[in-house]
Amino acid sequence: MTEKLPFEALSVETLATRLSANEALCAIIGRDTGAWKVREVGDGNLNLVFIVEGDSGSAVVKQALPYVRLVGDSWPLPLKRSFFEYHALTRQEARAPGSVPSIHHFDEGQALIIMEYLSPHIILRRALIEGRQLPNIARDIGLFMARTLFRGSDLSMAAKDRKADLALFADNVELCDITENLVFSDPYFDAKLNRHTSPQLDGLVAEVRADRDLKVEAQRLKHIFAANAETLLHGDLHSGSIMVTDSETRMIDPEFAFYGPMAFDVGMLLANFWMSFFSQRGHEQDGSRDAMRAYLLDVVVETWSVFRSEFSHLWRTERTGMLYQKSLFEDQGDRLGAEQALDHVLHQIWTDLLGFAGIEVHRRILGLAHNADFETIADEDLRATCESKALRFGRHIAVNRRHIHSIEELNALAVLIEQENRI
Repeated sequence: MTEKLPFEALSVETLATRLSANEALCAIIGRDTGAWKVREVGDGNLNLVFIVEGDSGSAVVKQALPYVRLVGDSWPLPLKRSFFEYHALTRQEARAPGSVPSIHHFDEGQALIIMEYLSPHIILRRALIEGRQLPNIARDIGLFMARTLFRGSDLSMAAKDRKADLALFADNVELCDITENLVFSDPYFDAKLNRHTSPQLDGLVAEVRADRDLKVEAQRLKHIFAANAETLLHGDLHSGSIMVTDSETRMIDPEFAFYGPMAFDVGMLLANFWMSFFSQRGHEQDGSRDAMRAYLLDVVVETWSVFRSEFSHLWRTERTGMLYQKSLFEDQGDRLGAEQALDHVLHQIWTDLLGFAGIEVHRRILGLAHNADFETIADEDLRATCESKALRFGRHIAVNRRHIHSIEELNALAVLIEQENRI
């Protein structure tokens, strides 16, 4: 029996020696470790990420650390999050083929995954900051969300299989705890790890934290998040966890995966497009970003449209789970009944995604983990103006989510708020 080695964090200096015997990695990049080039590129909050290049190819090695990298070893975090990321990636590939990096090797003891190196892909958030108008992201992301969320639920899976999967991912306790606190609670009081980057926001921040209706709504959404185990979520689907080229879109970093409400992934993702919209005025050093703002609103419309269309298609063709069985509807000649049920399901996703989107905006400006969309705006006054508009937009859609009827209505509101000249 091979003795398991104790966990040891990799480094640029030790990776080649430690992984020289890894067959999966050597098969991809070559066995001559002297020719390996190793770069550490992790810029996220949690993990080490290395790009390893050799004579015959390249790969990414991602390793979890036993703490939150953004904070340090004062915030311990279990290594098993790599286990959940690995299992989430395998399910996402099965349910939405070609949408995630290929997995070459997983080592649970060392908490590392060796996966496909995506090149010349860049992080979507960076592309949006640069003002790039990517033609396929709305379609690709809309299809990914519809396929993974539908096919990971009781609408599609056999009940036995879904319950086994639910039990597996239910152990992702610590990362769920991060979401439950950092997203839904901490932004709404003076939590220790909170920060906002501009003192010009102090008045608005105090207003947000005194807003009873907003805090009640945030907790209602937290209740839905914690109690509604509808489907396997990515759990952290934002513009920093998507890699793109002009022709391809891949989702990465699903270590927050767990069973939760379908609307969560959709709301978090759309919130990031709206935040990018409100940040564009801070990136106009080289000229007007009017066209980019219009593009981002179009992306929001198309993403939701593609999601609805593909979800509806899967409802009609792959509804084989225990919910809304065809034996109750189509098999009895009642296709209209099935369509009525679909409308109810989509309406609930719509209502809840607005709430999750509003809360996501707030936590990215008032909580611990911020977005580069705003953080890279050097002018403090301008950054505060952009962030204040996003905060007001987030408050409106979270509190009034039951009375908003269309994406177009929301985009019109975003345009009105963006044109205001106040903090």
